[in-house]
Amino acid sequence: MTDITIAGGRETGRAAGPVKAPPLRPQNRQLIVLAVLLVVAIPLPLVLPPAMGAVAVRILIFLLMAIGWNVMSGFGGMFSFGHAAFFGLGAYTSAYLLVKHDVSPWIGMLAGMAVAAAVAVVIGYFAFRYKLRGAYFALATFAFAEMLRLVATTTDFTNKAVGFSVPLIQGSSLWKIQFPADSHAYFWVALALAGIAALVSILFLHSRTGRYVTAIRDDEVAAAALGTPVMRYKLITVALSAAITAVAGAFYTQYYLFVNPDLAFGSSVSIQAIATVVIGGIGTIWGPVVGAIILGSLSDLTATLLRTPPDFLNFLQGRSGLDVALYAVLLILIVRVLPKGIVGTIQARWRR
Repeated sequence: MTDITIAGGRETGRAAGPVKAPPLRPQNRQLIVLAVLLVVAIPLPLVLPPAMGAVAVRILIFLLMAIGWNVMSGFGGMFSFGHAAFFGLGAYTSAYLLVKHDVSPWIGMLAGMAVAAAVAVVIGYFAFRYKLRGAYFALATFAFAEMLRLVATTTDFTNKAVGFSVPLIQGSSLWKIQFPADSHAYFWVALALAGIAALVSILFLHSRTGRYVTAIRDDEVAAAALGTPVMRYKLITVALSAAITAVAGAFYTQYYLFVNPDLAFGSSVSIQAIATVVIGGIGTIWGPVVGAIILGSLSDLTATLLRTPPDFLNFLQGRSGLDVALYAVLLILIVRVLPKGIVGTIQARWRR
């Protein structure tokens, strides 16, 4: 008997071949990749050498900063050179509430996110209101971060240049995010935060708001002409970006148990966020991940090199700034050879 198959509303006497499943939507593919990465990363502290545990946590802090910067500057096209402002606001808000009022770092983290988002909206409103773009917008964000650093250095409320030291507790406490120095819990907490940030990034990019944001990035004039509320979507983007970056600052304070104006608001924080995404790929989902792994590992390598250099590099011992110099060289090479970053270049060649 010949199989009868309905194809396009008509009967055909030919046997139907196997039905192919429709391809996964980009969002679903990215969510699956994220789930696989998280599953692979969970047991890493159990197999890595103890000395690499701190490096892994540093990589995750870099990743949080990079995801935050990428939301504003990659997806939104608003290049920021002052993300240290939001990192520092998250760090100081959490530290102040914990040290002065014994508030859990989790609540302090949420408060820091709210403060950073509110400040970002205010900065963004005036910047967009007066049509600051490109280099002018980048300089405005840099100036604001420097202003916060100077204010924190000279204000009693922030303990001036001394900063805050997080009080130690006995034993372990997830509520206070404090564990023994060799505990794997720090890595797992950081991994959970980075995973949530990556999830938010994916959902944001593929949401209706994210599509509007990328349309504004690609052609703001055309988007405005079609009736898109440009200011609203830009402010949503900078608020989300600042909130994610504030999480990195709050966790940084809790992990290193100390924060001061230079560590929180220094330009090196902004440089690390920018370099991570530029190397990995601006405007891509996985660029921050690749860039964080590279720069986090490079940071540890340079620290080791400065501490115990080989004989022919003895002149480097005790010097500072080598990591920044290496970042600069790496950035120049990436921009010259892979202008879209590592992930961006791979994606562009894959589509050909």
